[in-house]
Amino acid sequence: MKEQQITAPERRLAFAALVTEHSRAMYRAARSLLPSDADAEDAVGEAVLLAWQAFPRLRDQNAARAWLVKITVNCARAQHRRAGRVTCLEDLEEVAGEYHDPAPTLWDAVCRLPEEQRSVVTLFYYEDWTVAQIARQLHVPQGTVKSRLSRAREKLRTMLGEEESP
Repeated sequence: MKEQQITAPERRLAFAALVTEHSRAMYRAARSLLPSDADAEDAVGEAVLLAWQAFPRLRDQNAARAWLVKITVNCARAQHRRAGRVTCLEDLEEVAGEYHDPAPTLWDAVCRLPEEQRSVVTLFYYEDWTVAQIARQLHVPQGTVKSRLSRAREKLRTMLGEEESP
């Protein structure tokens, strides 16, 4: 039996609906890896373009969220590598006088974690990825993901001023 061909406008609408539905997850994943909102938005924009180009090859619509987030993570990591260790002089004064909210929200605290911990926390808790999925995506052993999650939880407890329960 021959597959039904979808038209270009239908394909555009389907893709737009997927991106709209999963844009927050894409942004959170990018923001967990990148130092600023603008960088995260750039990574999401690049991911949308790459996803559009690969959209005809997406076979399982139920896997669209994971597919889009994975593309976004790859774009964010590539952007982070390209950026290197460039520091703008305008940012130095801001960092030196940075104000830390005495009672940060959970997301604010997550954003202040080191990149390695921030990325595993975001993928595990916000995107509901398994330890195995995170390990494959980040190219690290599962034990490394578990230890990063453990260290991140401890730092978050400290940042949020919570006592560890017995």
